[in-house]
Amino acid sequence: MRKHYFLFLTLILGICLVGCKPSDKEPAYKNPNLPVEKRVNDLLSRMTLDEKILQLNQYATGPNDNPNNIGEVKRRLPSEIGSLIYRTEDPELRNKLQRSAVEETRLGIPIIFGYDVIHGFRTIFPIPLAQAMSWNPELVRQAASVAAKEAWYSGIDWTFAPMIDVARDGRWGRIAEGYGEDPYTTAVFTKAAVQGFQGEDMSADGKVAACLKHFAGYGACEGGRDYGYTEISRQTLWDTYLPPYEAGVKAGAATVMSAFTNISGVPATINKYLLTDILKEKWGHDGFIVSDWGAIGQLLNQGATADSMECAVKAFNAGLEMDMMSDCYGKFLKKAVEEKKVSMVQIDESVRRVLRLKFRKGLFEHPYTPITTVEERFLLPESKELAQKLAEETIVLLKNENQILPLSSKNLAVIGPMVKDNYDVMGCWTAHGNKADVETIWDGLQKEFAGQANLLYAQGCEIEKNDASGFAEALSVARRSDIVLLFLGESRWFTGEDANRSSIALPAIQQELLRKLKEVGKPIVLVLSSGRAVEIGTLEPLCDAIVEMWHPGTIAGTPIARVLSGKVNPSGKLALTFPYSGGQMPIYYNARPGGRPLQGKYTDIQTTPLYEFGHGLSYTTFEYGDLKASATDLKKSDKLTVTIDVKNTGDREGAEVVHWFVRDPVCSITRPMKELKHFEKQTLKPGETKTFTFEVDLLRDFGFVDGNGNRFLEAGEYQVIVKDKVLKVMVE
Repeated sequence: MRKHYFLFLTLILGICLVGCKPSDKEPAYKNPNLPVEKRVNDLLSRMTLDEKILQLNQYATGPNDNPNNIGEVKRRLPSEIGSLIYRTEDPELRNKLQRSAVEETRLGIPIIFGYDVIHGFRTIFPIPLAQAMSWNPELVRQAASVAAKEAWYSGIDWTFAPMIDVARDGRWGRIAEGYGEDPYTTAVFTKAAVQGFQGEDMSADGKVAACLKHFAGYGACEGGRDYGYTEISRQTLWDTYLPPYEAGVKAGAATVMSAFTNISGVPATINKYLLTDILKEKWGHDGFIVSDWGAIGQLLNQGATADSMECAVKAFNAGLEMDMMSDCYGKFLKKAVEEKKVSMVQIDESVRRVLRLKFRKGLFEHPYTPITTVEERFLLPESKELAQKLAEETIVLLKNENQILPLSSKNLAVIGPMVKDNYDVMGCWTAHGNKADVETIWDGLQKEFAGQANLLYAQGCEIEKNDASGFAEALSVARRSDIVLLFLGESRWFTGEDANRSSIALPAIQQELLRKLKEVGKPIVLVLSSGRAVEIGTLEPLCDAIVEMWHPGTIAGTPIARVLSGKVNPSGKLALTFPYSGGQMPIYYNARPGGRPLQGKYTDIQTTPLYEFGHGLSYTTFEYGDLKASATDLKKSDKLTVTIDVKNTGDREGAEVVHWFVRDPVCSITRPMKELKHFEKQTLKPGETKTFTFEVDLLRDFGFVDGNGNRFLEAGEYQVIVKDKVLKVMVE
């Protein structure tokens, strides 16, 4: 009997084992305990060619908030799509779209939702160009973290930021989106932004994947004309335009966006040297590359392709994985595979990169966004406090004759088109920033000077409209005041994508208002709110003080009011050169020397800038000691430590930024007159002395790079420069 019982159990077990085929088990790609690469490979093995190609396409949903990006909008978004540009702040709609992908498709591959979160999502921080003036990477990291959190809780997984194009021509509107003219500065802030957006684990709640853009050389567009041609030598590419991208890749940036620009005859969209040879093979980036909006299809306009099929083939074979809004991949990639113009090996590798990010982002385990209220997501007290702090540190005191600032007068004329503005002060690329949330300059001044000074307001003129009817009121207000606070500046639309300007001067109506006010005879404090360094060479002599507050974002009023009152001692320093005239552009501090130093200059204007890179005044004074080195005779394998003591010799606490430059007087590849290699910001109390330190890695900091991206260090003299202090060292 027992024997029959065991035979029966064996039969039942056999039947169960036969029925439990491997295909009935949960797929390996759905197992969160397996390594990402195993999950990717398993999913890839189950996908059809059509499913793979859909993963390589990105379409848009929601209202278009960028008038430059006009293209075909698909009426029906395929649920198997790889990515969507999500232009609303509604997590419920996002979840509905995601549910269709995860629960109603064969494989349930989640969509990754992207959006341009450049300097804030709803809490808008100062524009990135201004952020660089703070010389405070930690604040920038925190700002990116807040932006990521607001975006993630609104349904965004991936931001098309940071924009890290080195830019030296202020006519280019997108100069506002980057960190200025210097490669090292841009690299430092790139790392900070990537860390802020992604955190230590980008699958965590409140974190988004970063995207380094635009790869590469976009900031070198001829004449500052967007989408235009660039002529960049291989050596200059490595020396100037690639360092921020390499820093971003080392910081773990998940993705990269190719540039619109045509580089020396090869558009970035099909530039295999950039996309594959450098990014993937030399640097080892294992994320994916997305095109800029419509850029693959626009290869036709650039004269690089004969038809849309060729656009798809050339871009894909160069190493570009995802097609943003051209639909060239969607329409032609399958045919290209069938005609053997594109290999299945490359298709699989490209899809692998897209899936890898989706797994790393945690989308397979957590595809949906938690539903929260706008009050829980946006404009939290700590977020606004951070926005205020960052804005305060971006403000640069350019001029302060007779120490007219900080203010002590009782009757203040507050004049200008920016005073009560709650729209343009947010700057370009403001995502879901709402002007109703903005604290205006007027709001901040009223709060700061309540009971201390009498504020007399007049608009004077609008930002651009040529109407002088408000001059009379402005002049009347000025006559009744002790000091004129004049707030001039740029519209948000003066900068940003396709916002190229032949002149960076203030609009004529604003210049005329300043000249008329000067005739009143009262001291004038000019406060500029702009997205670039504006041309004020002929206006500077008319002003007793000049303050650049940039486009500060949601919290506009309190930061500038606290600086003007003296409650905050300005610590901002220029991260780009302020030209005397627009005719000097491009102008930048780290140019290479010419053959005739006293010749080759303009004959009709000064050739020196109005304010140099690194310029910025304080309400206190600092005294620099001598540069001290751990050694001055070195071998190439040695390390070097250089220090300098800085003393606060004034009567106010203040923060000072020490910029460390190096110079190689003689090199087999001629080098810039000086190059920034390190910076440090410290706060000093009155009478306090602090030591600033530069730990020099000789190859990294004294070395240079050739046209193949190889770093080299030659024997000879090198100089370390801080302000007017120069330390010479010899390397054997």
